[in-house]
Order: sequence, then C-alpha cells, then structure tokens
Amino acid sequence: MATLRSMMAVVTCVALVALFASAPTFAQGGAPAAGGGTSIPGIAIIGAGLAIVGAGIGIGRIGGSMVESIARQPEAAGAMFTPMIITAAMIEGAAFFAIIAAFVKG
Repeated sequence: MATLRSMMAVVTCVALVALFASAPTFAQGGAPAAGGGTSIPGIAIIGAGLAIVGAGIGIGRIGGSMVESIARQPEAAGAMFTPMIITAAMIEGAAFFAIIAAFVKG
C-alpha cells in the first residue's frame, strides 16, 4: 500500500511539473518564439520545487513504512529492504527527470 501511495506521489509530481513548466503561447504577441511559444518566467522553478517536495514526501513515507514494518516483524527486514531501495530509486529518478524537464522546457 505504501508503494502505491509513493508511486501516486511521483505521478502527481510529474503531472504538476508538466502543468507548471509548460510554455503557453499568448494571443497578444506576434510570432511565437523559436521554442514554440513564450514561457512564464520563474514557473519552471516552482515546478521543480514541487517535484522535489513530492519526491521527499514519497521517500519519507517509504522510509517510515519500512521502519514501522521492521518494528512489527523484525525477521522480515531483509526481504523488505530491496523493494524499498528500488522504489526510492524510482522516485528519485522521476524527480530528477521532472527537474530536468522543468528547466529545459521553462
């Protein structure tokens, strides 16, 4: 269940970065810029910040759930370690991708 919540946090972060880092074309201007439109200054930084916060929340929930699981069933700690590390790495990878996409797009 914690993995599902963590993955939902990653998907939410990526969606928010895509929302905030998009470059809309405004109707008042002349020809669009070479990048396909004009971008809102500073919005990429907000999107990158949201991605970092979301990834931090997701990894914190994974760690907290791991500690709670070990406290309830200490003999299963070895079996839970690898999935925890893989899930945390996937969240970090998605966060790095979202940050890079925010700065490239914005």
